[in-house]
Amino acid sequence: MKNTDRTVSKKRTLVIFVCTIITGFILFALPNVFFGITKINGGLSGVNLLFIALFQCITVCSLIYFSLKLLNKDFQYIGWSGKNWKSDSILGLLFGLTWTALQFGFIIPNTGGAERADISQMVSMFDGTPLGTLSFIALGVIGGGITEEIYNRGYFINVLKDTFKNPTIGIWIAAVLSIVFFAIGHLPTDAISWFDILVPTIAYTVLFLYTKRLTASIIAHGIYNMTGILLTYYMYYQ
Repeated sequence: MKNTDRTVSKKRTLVIFVCTIITGFILFALPNVFFGITKINGGLSGVNLLFIALFQCITVCSLIYFSLKLLNKDFQYIGWSGKNWKSDSILGLLFGLTWTALQFGFIIPNTGGAERADISQMVSMFDGTPLGTLSFIALGVIGGGITEEIYNRGYFINVLKDTFKNPTIGIWIAAVLSIVFFAIGHLPTDAISWFDILVPTIAYTVLFLYTKRLTASIIAHGIYNMTGILLTYYMYYQ
């Protein structure tokens, strides 16, 4: 963590936090809305998914960088660290693969399979080309696994907790709110979709709180997104 003699007040921290979260949400949504409305170059499919991933990563991470600067902090403060990366990576890999196996081996086939709204949406984002599939994976790993974890886990939890007088209470309230915010942001519409988003979201949060670093949650999130995209392609894309 960056050392500084200037302490940022809790009120100022909260204002910066709220502004950052709102702006970040807009930046995540903006390219999806743009390609979804304009349908340029095929809309929400193919190589456009790579452009979305890069836009989200560059703009959201830049936003967080400047927000942390205003708070006299840096990325290390929110868990960006290479410490114990091997053990953290193993934890993330184990959860990511386990959740993939449960989802595609049991849950999805028994809750509608190709008829599920999320699977249908994913299938519509494939364009049948290797570049398009790699672009979809890039969206899942870069836009999801990396950027969402930095934004929803690292920044959200570690900065919001600083607005509370009691840091222990603060981190648990921040963790719960991050789970709710992340889940609602994925627009679940029924019990199954709530289950599908809450289970991994809680797991990513637990991994982050347990390790105090982003590595495990990034690996878990990225692995699940990547394997989920590949399995959807091979199991349901015609």
